[in-house]
Amino acid sequence: MRELLESTAVRAARYLEGLNERRVAPGQDAIDAINRFDESLPEKTTDSELTLQMLDEVGSPASMAMAGPRFFGFVIGGSLPVALAANWLASAWDQNSALYQVTPATALIENIALKWLLDLLKLPPESGGAFVTGATIANFTALAAARHAVLEQAGWNVEAEGLFGAPPVKVIVGKEAHPTLFKSLGLLGLGRSRVVKVPVDSQGCMRSDAIPTITEPTIICTQAGNVNTGAFDPIGTICDIAHEANAWVHVDGAFGLWAATAPSRAALTEDVEKADSWATDAHKWLNVPYDSGLAIVRDTDALRAAMSITAEYLPTETPFRNPSDYTPELSRRARGVEIWAALRHLGREGVAQLIDRCCRYAGRFAEELSNAGYQILNEVVLNQVLVSYGDSETTERVIAAVQAEGTCWCGGTRWQGHTAMRISVSSWATTDEDVDRSIDAILRVARTQSSNA
Repeated sequence: MRELLESTAVRAARYLEGLNERRVAPGQDAIDAINRFDESLPEKTTDSELTLQMLDEVGSPASMAMAGPRFFGFVIGGSLPVALAANWLASAWDQNSALYQVTPATALIENIALKWLLDLLKLPPESGGAFVTGATIANFTALAAARHAVLEQAGWNVEAEGLFGAPPVKVIVGKEAHPTLFKSLGLLGLGRSRVVKVPVDSQGCMRSDAIPTITEPTIICTQAGNVNTGAFDPIGTICDIAHEANAWVHVDGAFGLWAATAPSRAALTEDVEKADSWATDAHKWLNVPYDSGLAIVRDTDALRAAMSITAEYLPTETPFRNPSDYTPELSRRARGVEIWAALRHLGREGVAQLIDRCCRYAGRFAEELSNAGYQILNEVVLNQVLVSYGDSETTERVIAAVQAEGTCWCGGTRWQGHTAMRISVSSWATTDEDVDRSIDAILRVARTQSSNA
């Protein structure tokens, strides 16, 4: 076993060390080669090393270099080395991290990581939290607590009685809410289509003056960090309106909540602590391995009521926090370990520098592309840049050509009637040189595509 694990570590290190020089998107030859995986199930045992060799030699070249410094397609940060190493060690522990009495180390580590996160993100210290897969389930978990709370106020026990016959719950969202929020609402039985969509401003922020009158059990879903523009809803004002009517305010802050950690961006999150629940991802701006999301709920009892589990065979009596009382899963890996490792390694200053550096690089992209004559569609307040290269057809050609050229990888989007390239800067590994190389490649490709128009 030692030889296999050491060989795997060498292969993984070689892969990561080569990311800076390889093209970001895999080449067609590498993509064609993955058909080798499509074979019949072996009748006999295959040597472990040969199995890993095939995974590395065929799979690695066909991977997208998301862990590298020039992937700007989505809000994805590559894994910090210390977080990746902690992930490996926690995987070796192989803990089903559900109950403190059974897995005390991981339960305690997660609780410490939660306290650190609440401090770092400037959220209420009494809040409960759940380490989950990502923002979809983080939204689901927090909104389950919200559903419990608003229906309890109306005299209904939704966990016991379900939604059949329950008082209707109004859900209010901004017109540019993220699709994962709607998926979470659908899973909760609150409906994807029956939500009230509030108009947004020119940067995609919910207009607080357009929020309808609240007279029934209501949940308002706000956004900290629009996925296209990085803009923030006026969360403090919305909370004042909502709490006057006993409504619950949830914040989808998949990446935007991390702005609170950097003095240069903290003003964006002003009053975000007034909300009742929050969702964010650690695999985005904290740069830990996938998958790692976090749901935070001010009313810990509401979260426990929505998520706790008991059974005769489970040792649930404990003087300490059972992770399974706060998450949708009973069986689950110890996601908090790599979060703890990243926070202990970076410290408050290191996290702030990471966020600030990414935002600074986003500003450089916007400045250089604007100086070259291309239109920046958004106010670059965070790490998101939207670029138009003219009409929709030209912009789409530029995006495709940049992806094919391989120096960097940027995605496309459609926002407020515009087709745009979206540049998201989120990785700890990105350097000034990476930004220079990427800008040069984008401009070179854009000029070629524009001249061919």
